[in-house]
This record gives sequence, structure tokens and C-alpha cells, in this order.
Amino acid sequence: MTAAISLRTPQQALAALLDRYAPKRLLLIGASDFPALQAFKLAHPDTVVAQIAPGPLPAELAAQRFDLALALDCLEHLPKRDGLNLLGGIRNLNASRIAVLADLSACGWQDTDFFSLALQASERFQRDEQVLTLFTYDLLDYKQVPDWLNSRFWANPENFGKYWW
Repeated sequence: MTAAISLRTPQQALAALLDRYAPKRLLLIGASDFPALQAFKLAHPDTVVAQIAPGPLPAELAAQRFDLALALDCLEHLPKRDGLNLLGGIRNLNASRIAVLADLSACGWQDTDFFSLALQASERFQRDEQVLTLFTYDLLDYKQVPDWLNSRFWANPENFGKYWW
């Protein structure tokens, strides 16, 4: 699925994401701060924000869990292998929700690189020739539970020999 060009700005999309999840612990990986985060911090002063420059997580942050991880202006400053390791590690160990805002042409990534990490293309933003894409991952929305995956279909000895599939 290809995300269409959004009518919102990246700041509006990030502000909506922060308002939707209202994280108590936020990890920001990026080269710069952004206005939507400043407004969110003012509205939610109890939120703990850990901000680091693009690169591997420091040991003290790598051992922590966060409600939301944001990678903004990050992948453009890392080799692709390091970016894959960073996002995969955060997804597996540090956060159940991730949002990545990236300029695919500047960082050398393809949509499929994000799809391989289970991220979805949520929105695209265009200004002149530059196109930014917002990729998101939420463990709770990652996969819908199939209908057959329930106790009705598993280990029912009373049905042995009655039904043939």
C-alpha cells in the first residue's frame, strides 16, 4: 500500500500521534528537536523524554522501555545497516510503538526496508521536491487475530475422530 500525499504537515501529524498515544516515557532519536514535541512537553510536564543523537542506543537507554519511540531526521545520518539494527532493536526491546519520519531519497532506504521491520507507511508529506514519509509500528495493531485462533479449535479431545479437515 502506498500512502497518499497528506494534507497535513509533518508537525501536525506528529502532534496528532503524540496526542493519540500520550506517552509517559518517550524516546526521541534525531538530530534536532521539533515544535510539536515542545508543545506536548508544555501540555504534559510529567512526560519523561529521552533524546539522543542518531546512532546506537547508549547502555542506560537500551535497558529501558518507552511508550513511544520517534526517529526524526535520524536515518539520513546513519549507514543503512546501523539504521536497521537501531529500529529493529527498539521495536524488539525498547518500545511497543514506533514512528519514523524519513526522506527516503536522502537516506537511501526503500519502503520495503521499513515493511521488513513491520512498519507501515502512514502518511507522505511533500514540499517542493522533498517527500517525507511517516512510518509507524504499533504492536497492538500489528496483526489482527485470526478467527480460527481461539480455544474452540485447539485441544478438544471430545472432537477427536468426529471431524476431518
